[in-house]
Amino acid sequence: MNKRLLAILAAIGATTIYALNHTIAKGVMPHYVQPFGFIILRVLGAAILFWLISPLGPKERIDPKDYVRMLICALLGMAMNMLVFFKGLSLSTPINSSVLITTSPIIVLILSAIILKEKISARKVIGIVIGLLGALGLILFATEVRQDAPNIPLGNFLIFLNSMFYGSYLVLVKVLICKYHPFTFMKWLFSLGVLICLPFGFEEFMDISWSTLPFEAYFGIGFVILGTTFCTYLFNIFALTQLKASTLSAFVYVQPLVGIAYAVLTGQDTITTVKIVAACFVLLGVYLSSKKPKKQQLQEH
Repeated sequence: MNKRLLAILAAIGATTIYALNHTIAKGVMPHYVQPFGFIILRVLGAAILFWLISPLGPKERIDPKDYVRMLICALLGMAMNMLVFFKGLSLSTPINSSVLITTSPIIVLILSAIILKEKISARKVIGIVIGLLGALGLILFATEVRQDAPNIPLGNFLIFLNSMFYGSYLVLVKVLICKYHPFTFMKWLFSLGVLICLPFGFEEFMDISWSTLPFEAYFGIGFVILGTTFCTYLFNIFALTQLKASTLSAFVYVQPLVGIAYAVLTGQDTITTVKIVAACFVLLGVYLSSKKPKKQQLQEH
């Protein structure tokens, strides 16, 4: 099996894990583990795993001038985005979550234009508007009544905030990714994430009743730590060694499809007209905003 095919399989694997996470993590929260306590488990578990594998990479020191950027990236990518996502997921539904999370490329495009002064074409502006209308539709018009989703509009808004925080992280982290080995970068980033998240989630973390947790709760916790946090990052890093970033980003379209299918098949969520229309708007918006001009496509080939 050639490396390109392995890279494609790795990208599919990462996207699939992200898609399943919406339903699996939702199954753990809030009955067994509260959202902020879950974040402590996630960042602490990932930090330990990255420290364990860090000897496999080169020995590097963080340049003092990168401390501030590293801290900001930890705030955006390892703390604020995770805290609002898990809190939002605990209040909303897996399908809403899997749809709203795909707005990240749109957020990245907007922030790249503002921070990096990248030009945005008219087609991309239309894509941004359409995608944001889809997200806004889910936030304002999701009126389901569910016992496990006590405040869907607020949950949807928090999940959308997650996309904003994560999009900001992706724009700011580019410099550090190019400068440091992934193992070095991630072990420090997650370590900072633990320190930042601890004040928010310590009480909920201590409230976890480990002796009474059923197998499915342990499975969900393990899946989020090993799969959603650790493996997906390694899969995406390997995929980027063989595939263009633009090719890898196209796999974002798979996530809501797999996420919705899994949530419906497992009986954790149902499809409504609002969700279908919003999903179509978001996916069309992401497609238009991320599609490259024909001239640029020809140059890449």
